Amino acid sequence: MNGEHTVLARLDRVRKAYGKVEALAGVDLKVRGGQLLALLGPNGAGKSTAIGMLLGLDTVDAGTVALFGAPPHDMTVRRRVGVMLQSAGIPDTLKIVELLELTRSYYAQPRSLADCVALAGLDGLLERRYGRLSGGQQRRVQFALAVCGRPQLLFLDEPTTGLDIEARRMLWRAIRELVAEGCGVLLTTHYLEEAEALADRVAVLDRGRLVAEGTVDELRNHLVQRRIRCLSALPAEVVAGWPHVLDARRDGARLEIVSDAAEPVVRRLLADDAALSGLEVQRAGLAEAFLELTRGVSGAEPHTQEAA
Repeated sequence: MNGEHTVLARLDRVRKAYGKVEALAGVDLKVRGGQLLALLGPNGAGKSTAIGMLLGLDTVDAGTVALFGAPPHDMTVRRRVGVMLQSAGIPDTLKIVELLELTRSYYAQPRSLADCVALAGLDGLLERRYGRLSGGQQRRVQFALAVCGRPQLLFLDEPTTGLDIEARRMLWRAIRELVAEGCGVLLTTHYLEEAEALADRVAVLDRGRLVAEGTVDELRNHLVQRRIRCLSALPAEVVAGWPHVLDARRDGARLEIVSDAAEPVVRRLLADDAALSGLEVQRAGLAEAFLELTRGVSGAEPHTQEAA
């Protein structure tokens, strides 16, 4: 479909302000074929503005925006793009089969109806009216509509909101399949385990500025933190006061600790609780890296979910 890792979408030193609020402050961003870029950031970081620029929904104050090397409002490039936004505006009265057939008719070589149904998990829903579906079912329909034109570039804005674990994993498999075919994907999500499971690269926006970009491992390697878990009767509030302990809390019988030096903490745990068991030490994950990169930003607390 695309040359491997060819740049399909680009923001180059883009600036955008709304009144006195600088939504984007000289942001550089690239989406490549055959890769998924997860765009992360707290509320108000500039994610929606960046997507709006790439989709040609708004104009930049400075810098350049390109899709496939052309302006994003160019109709020839728009036909190569699939979009799944948080609000869809889909008519409630149409049947799912009618929505898919109508959207497929806009493209010269669309996916077959059967492929759309399989990718989005729409078995048994084709004769249902859109307005009669649950929120999770509607999100699956929106995904099918976004991919039915065989897009080379796909924008997914919070795609798994409202989905249960099984439906989320099915959508993850479909996204991985599209990326393997050479599709470039820009994903925004508040579920950091989703980014960790899917992303080839991660970009973190904070107050309109790109504060970090790299692979998941590269972002995690910025941290020296370790997560320690064990079954212990030691009070979390006591452990929280130990040297090298950044946070300590209890989850039932399990004690969970975040530390910047695991070895001395583990030694003290074993010394202070001879009955301690179930000891685990793990490197801090993307959630901790995200919080470190956006520390002090209101609303930066991420959501977590089970990773497949």
